[in-house]
Amino acid sequence: MRERTPRLVATRLLGVGLTAGLAAVTVALALTGRLGLYINPESSWFAVSMAVLALVGAAVSFALPLGAEADHGHDHGDHAPAHDRHDHDHAAPHPARRSAGDAVGAVLVTAGGLVAVGVVGAIVLVPPASLSAEIAMSRDTGAPPLFQGADTVALAATGDTGSFGIGEWASVFATATNPEAFDGDDVTLTGFATPGDDGFQLTRLVITHCVIDAQSASVPIAGADAPDTGQWVTVTGTIRDVDGRLQVTATDVAAVDEPSDPYEY
Repeated sequence: MRERTPRLVATRLLGVGLTAGLAAVTVALALTGRLGLYINPESSWFAVSMAVLALVGAAVSFALPLGAEADHGHDHGDHAPAHDRHDHDHAAPHPARRSAGDAVGAVLVTAGGLVAVGVVGAIVLVPPASLSAEIAMSRDTGAPPLFQGADTVALAATGDTGSFGIGEWASVFATATNPEAFDGDDVTLTGFATPGDDGFQLTRLVITHCVIDAQSASVPIAGADAPDTGQWVTVTGTIRDVDGRLQVTATDVAAVDEPSDPYEY
């Protein structure tokens, strides 16, 4: 048992210990209001609930002795039939092979545990941060964000655009079949600057579930000098139809700090 202890510790660290670590990080991010940097706030209740359950389960599991999780109840005892013990002895691997397999398994589990510990450690030690402008530009396909809502253009045509963000307007700009209907609409939008063909693009990342599925949404801004790439700004201006292509003609571009909730959903 003594020679198996390091492997058993590594196995538990890789499984239960890291689950508890990730769960604790999730709860801590929720308590500090930073969980929204990773997942859609509408899913926070589910993530926090599962994290709490994981912490309770981890606490209970650590009460088990080392190696208990490997006990499959296969101990036949001294009263097992002789032929069963005979068959079991013949099926048992050669001691040398078993030792080599245990050694390889211990190395793999330990290596996996160390890598996983490093990942959790990085999450704990590195301050939470939003995705960068460079990531947004790398995810910019030139198409409007998916799942933005099929009724976005129809809703915009009614003039009910008070809650529209960059994601909704990017969808309208890309798919409107009557762009002249939006000419003259006033907008105030906040995002970060990315390069554009004429002026600059006002960009925001749109999240469906979490940062893994984040999509880039942009609207073209004209009539103002381009801020530095990645600079957060609030643009006040008017939508203009320029030869069938919609853009925002800015009347004011004000630098602002990154908002506490930098994504749209």
